[in-house]
Amino acid sequence: MTTRPAPWPGDPLGATGRIPPGGPDAPADADGDVMLRLDAAVGAVDAPDVVFAVSRHGRRTVRCGGSAPPPPVARHELHYEMGSASKTFTGLLLAHLTQAGRLSAGEPAAALLDPARPVGPHPVTLAHLITHTSGLPGLPADFFVRALPTWRTNPYARYPAERVIDSFLRHRRRRRPGTRWHYSNFGVAVLGHALAAATATPWEELLTSQVLRPLRLSGTALCPGGPGTDAVGHLRDGTTPTPALSVGGFQAAGAVRATPHDLLTFLEAHLEPSGRPLADALRAVRRPVLRRGLGHRHVHTMAWFQHPTEHGPMYFHGGATLGQQAFLGFRPDTGTALAAMCTRRFRARDTFVPTAYALLAEA
Repeated sequence: MTTRPAPWPGDPLGATGRIPPGGPDAPADADGDVMLRLDAAVGAVDAPDVVFAVSRHGRRTVRCGGSAPPPPVARHELHYEMGSASKTFTGLLLAHLTQAGRLSAGEPAAALLDPARPVGPHPVTLAHLITHTSGLPGLPADFFVRALPTWRTNPYARYPAERVIDSFLRHRRRRRPGTRWHYSNFGVAVLGHALAAATATPWEELLTSQVLRPLRLSGTALCPGGPGTDAVGHLRDGTTPTPALSVGGFQAAGAVRATPHDLLTFLEAHLEPSGRPLADALRAVRRPVLRRGLGHRHVHTMAWFQHPTEHGPMYFHGGATLGQQAFLGFRPDTGTALAAMCTRRFRARDTFVPTAYALLAEA
């Protein structure tokens, strides 16, 4: 098994040429060595728009480039789709609500979504949903049939919140929750609806009031077309644009879109929680809650994948939409945070994720 998150639906992407990294939209106030490393990373990724942003002990360096001419808005000011990296925001929200005593991670999700429903033995809990141990498949059984007409444009838009909840409540599980790890967009989407039900607050308002606003993430949004300019994604040819992502009922699993600097603010809070809003939750999402695989070498927290380095753990999560990819990570041992994004959907083993992962691992 791999700890890399399962990709979202969409065509695999091929390769095209590129123009040199940097350019007029790249901020100039950067440490020389870090700038060279980031420029090399930007140059290794073949996509219309590429951004690598690093914070080292609070000093930020952001470098941009890509195969397309610079957009009217500087690349480091665009809002990029996070895809599955949005789950780090959902995990932090769950940790905050539990740390504040507003709910328990052990609560059955079905009881929150349908209070009149008998719970039964071995229910799927909120903890099962965030750790991908609920026994749910990656997507609902009827997702692909409903998404097929818009598979190449917006597959999630045809699966609304009501259907996500109904599919969960009707699901006939084959395994006892907590016995097997299986990455599930379905499960985290259900978690979002359960948290909204538990707090009697719509998802967008809940995440905004409890996470985005306290951390001052004004450049982060949960739907396209908000303040600022959204980056435009591209298909496998690197030139065909894709429409802005509409996630339907999968908001908690992949709705976040953000600027590079907002993402660094989000990651810097994880590096040094002391004195910040959500400090207890930020510490909580760094603690391992699940180990799996041969020798239990794959470690998960409530929000992050965790890998060892020579001097301490590194935390990371990737994400992909139909036409964009993102990688977020941080290393407390070196005080380093990395946010990387590009406007092209690559093949699973193409350059983007390995380049971003190596940059963080070698920080």
